[in-house]
Amino acid sequence: MMTVSVSALESSDVSAECAVLISQQTGEVIFQKNAYEHHSMASTTKIMTSLLAAQSGKLHDEITVSKEMIQVEGTSMGLLPGDSVSLYELIYGMLLPSGNDAANVTAYYLGGNVENFAKKMNAKAKEIGMDNTNFVTPSGLDDKNHYSTAYDMALLGRYAVNDPVFRSVCSSKKVTLSYGNPPYKRTLYNHNRLLESYKYAFGIKTGFTKKSGRCLVSYAEKDGTGLVAVTLNAPNDWNDHKLMLDYGFSRLKRYVFKPAIPQTIDVVGGNVEKCKLCCAQFEYDSSEQRNPVQKLVVDKFAYAPIKKGDRLGEVKFYLDGKNIGSADIVAAENIDVQEQKQEEKSFFQRIKERFLK
Repeated sequence: MMTVSVSALESSDVSAECAVLISQQTGEVIFQKNAYEHHSMASTTKIMTSLLAAQSGKLHDEITVSKEMIQVEGTSMGLLPGDSVSLYELIYGMLLPSGNDAANVTAYYLGGNVENFAKKMNAKAKEIGMDNTNFVTPSGLDDKNHYSTAYDMALLGRYAVNDPVFRSVCSSKKVTLSYGNPPYKRTLYNHNRLLESYKYAFGIKTGFTKKSGRCLVSYAEKDGTGLVAVTLNAPNDWNDHKLMLDYGFSRLKRYVFKPAIPQTIDVVGGNVEKCKLCCAQFEYDSSEQRNPVQKLVVDKFAYAPIKKGDRLGEVKFYLDGKNIGSADIVAAENIDVQEQKQEEKSFFQRIKERFLK
């Protein structure tokens, strides 16, 4: 499907009760509609559950499913008591068919129970900056104390898509896995229709309950520019996301910022006293040209030998107090080790050597 140019986007154009569109790189809010209001978020909750699984370091652990683990209603990846399944397969089960059973098994395995796992979810939310979110269930089933905002869910999507495991799984249209008792092959399909209908779509997660309505967090990328869109309670969510993403791509432009760095660094033990430095220019997406704030971290000196391209520091870039990227400060030349001169022999040393001959 071809994207279209959207010069303006009004709240009335979007069916969602709550919506937001942000730049994946900078976090800039490009469009919002009730983005900071508390709302339930259905199975988009599984973004957090999957992220914690992806970052657990236990991807290939084999888990034996118990009856207690899968006492949950709703969508399923088909798990039964006694089944053997890996955490990696559970991530697919959560992000493609939106398995509540997969989310519950993950919670029990990583947290011991749902309550303890929810604490892990909320700790991660705090780390990400999701200040108006509280997780109670790993699957997204309704609870009066289980809520977020469109903006917070965009922050979660922005963070999650940087994880290579999560990114790979959420972008899969289907997958064939082998699990069960005994394991046998079965194919899981992604519920996210944007992967088929929107050219630049990359994932992330759908959701629905009667209370929450239709919920969707999506990520799209075009020519290196990434966008995260969120809708909560959106009767026409697929169209909402296409409109929002098209609008975002028409608004964002790529700007170049040349960092100011020291010209040289002192060299210890080299054939010269200083080494020239260089740093690549920084590219960023924004709806208007702005100068990022830069913060330098550069070594006070460097030991020879130094090779051209050796990393000697870093410059970080900020907009509105938020880190939007970094660039390495590197050596712009090769520096060799200083040759050691042979010390001149003293007069008495020469006399001594003469008599010893």
